[in-house]
Amino acid sequence: MDIQSASQKLTERQKAAIIVGVVLGEGDEIDLSRLPASAQAGLAQEMSLMGLIDRDTRNAVITEFCDRLDAIGLSFPGDIDGTLDLLESHLSADTSDNLRRLAALNGAGDPWDRIAMLAPRILAELARTEALEIAAVMFSKLPVPRAAEVFAMLDPERSRQIAYAISLTGMVEAPSLRKIGQALIHAADAIPRPALEGKPAEKVGAILNSSTAATRDNVLDGLDAQDSDFAGKVRRTIFAWPNIPERIDLRDVPRIVREIDATVLAKAMAGAEGKDAPTVEFLFSALPTRLADTIRDEIEGLGKVLATDSEEARDQLIATIRRMESDGELFLVAAQIEDSTPN
Repeated sequence: MDIQSASQKLTERQKAAIIVGVVLGEGDEIDLSRLPASAQAGLAQEMSLMGLIDRDTRNAVITEFCDRLDAIGLSFPGDIDGTLDLLESHLSADTSDNLRRLAALNGAGDPWDRIAMLAPRILAELARTEALEIAAVMFSKLPVPRAAEVFAMLDPERSRQIAYAISLTGMVEAPSLRKIGQALIHAADAIPRPALEGKPAEKVGAILNSSTAATRDNVLDGLDAQDSDFAGKVRRTIFAWPNIPERIDLRDVPRIVREIDATVLAKAMAGAEGKDAPTVEFLFSALPTRLADTIRDEIEGLGKVLATDSEEARDQLIATIRRMESDGELFLVAAQIEDSTPN
């Protein structure tokens, strides 16, 4: 059979079904969720009716598909959300944010994509002030990690009420979801925003996390003398070498060690003295005996380690832990809040 005639006997939808079947059959991923619901349903129905396709017909469809791709000189996303994803690194954050907001309000974009990007503080305020049913729909549409983060910011009674209301949101249809999303964007725009985002203690803590140990200690000592309450809040945002025993689960230590070069780890532990020494004991206590002995031999072979080299190695270990936390490979134990109330 002529290849071209084999392809001509099929409808465009049948050809699309064959291409999708070939891609999935090769084990590759294909995102069909961006298609209109009617197109997704039609494609699924067509695939269910296709039956067996001979090799010539399959090859003809693939050839036609590739020829069409070759004829395309340039392709644009075709919607505002895709366009902004393409331009994200070339636009200011404010410009991108405003364009997404306007697109969501005028129907050109998905309002829920915009809502998912709102700051947790804004989402929590919406959850407190909007009707329970609206708040429940919002939590149902948010990504689970963001929903959990915002949920923790609410008082227990409001959380309980919203949790129950979520059970009643299953029958909300797409047009209503869009209207609710647009209304929430309007409400979010009306919430006053501070000129400077983020809590002061978190800002200072982030700066000190990237500072040398000497600078960090000097600043904290000065804050203790000037405002002990604020100093305590800053300390709870800091994660440095001395915080490892209180913030890392013993069971996670072997996984962390596997991510670090052996020489770097040995340098970090060899130069740890004073308040840094307990962390070395903590790490050794969590390691298998053979591995611990290997690291001790590595430390002994290094001889005298310069303080600057040891601190740099400890910084690399901390950076690795933060990267693993960011990737969801481990979770830090919550910092203990010391009671500063006088006895």
